[in-house]
Amino acid sequence: MQSGITASEELQHAFRTLVSSDDQRALLATIDHESILPTQSISLTSTDFTADLHQLQSHISPTAATYILLKTHAGEPDGYAAITYVPNAAPVRQKMLFASTRLTLVRELGIERFRQTIFATDKDELTAEGWAKHEAHVSLDAPLTEEESGLKGVKEAEALESQGTTGRRGHVSSKIDIPTGEGVVEALRTLGEEGSKGTLVQLKYALPDETLRLHSSRNNIEPADVGKTISADEPRYSFYSYPSSSGDPSIVFIYTCPSSSKVKERMVYSTGKRTTRIVAERDAGLTVAKSLEATEPSELAVEDLSGGAAAANGEGAVESKAAGSGFARPKRPGRR
Repeated sequence: MQSGITASEELQHAFRTLVSSDDQRALLATIDHESILPTQSISLTSTDFTADLHQLQSHISPTAATYILLKTHAGEPDGYAAITYVPNAAPVRQKMLFASTRLTLVRELGIERFRQTIFATDKDELTAEGWAKHEAHVSLDAPLTEEESGLKGVKEAEALESQGTTGRRGHVSSKIDIPTGEGVVEALRTLGEEGSKGTLVQLKYALPDETLRLHSSRNNIEPADVGKTISADEPRYSFYSYPSSSGDPSIVFIYTCPSSSKVKERMVYSTGKRTTRIVAERDAGLTVAKSLEATEPSELAVEDLSGGAAAANGEGAVESKAAGSGFARPKRPGRR
């Protein structure tokens, strides 16, 4: 459920200042008159963000909700955490508004900026000790290293591929452990929401650990502009909510691998197509109406994308390659 509340121009400006500033650690915001407004900035006094957490205590209340945009890794594009602080003693309506608007907040500021989205209910959670407990809890959910998880996921995905299309569809909920970065599932879920038509989510593999990460999430992309928006320099997995006339979003999965891509990238992305679909279908609850493959994003045409609308209306999922596309196999050594 979305509240209809949006991030104000003042908040957008304040967040850009936080990103560009070397002396700000955090930005606090609240909901006022159907808009999210900045309320307070917190200064940066230490290279370790947990050492600065104590400054939050005097600015948060045990009876009022607030948003905290925290710089956790200064200098890194995705070095931020979006914290929704909703104490148990806060008014019920305030709890509902802050909870239903938290995804809108990160989406309008740029989901790719946030490697963590956290929901807190107690001031003690926003201390160095509380953060340590949070990280310990998160680590319990992933006992394998990223490398081990990636290898496990690839092997099981390859096993599913060998069973053919019919066998794979019956195993979409199988226990494949897919390492994903912060914001990936949240961004994919927005594609299934009402009013998401025209949203394009791009995912990429972070090498060498082969973790699926969010590259960008953009709204109001026209079908004719999809090919212009997808990266032409590196492979991408893109999910597009086609603006069809039907009531439900029609989701198109697009795999692009430019001819300039490195051999390692081609291998990783080719193997990861199925596991990426599983993240979208199993973890984000999406129904992919059509899958497309293209070498260059510029090969994608409006008619390639529009075929997903029919599948969304019950004619079955469609898998195809964009017109004129086709991945060239690398030449064997010693041959021309």
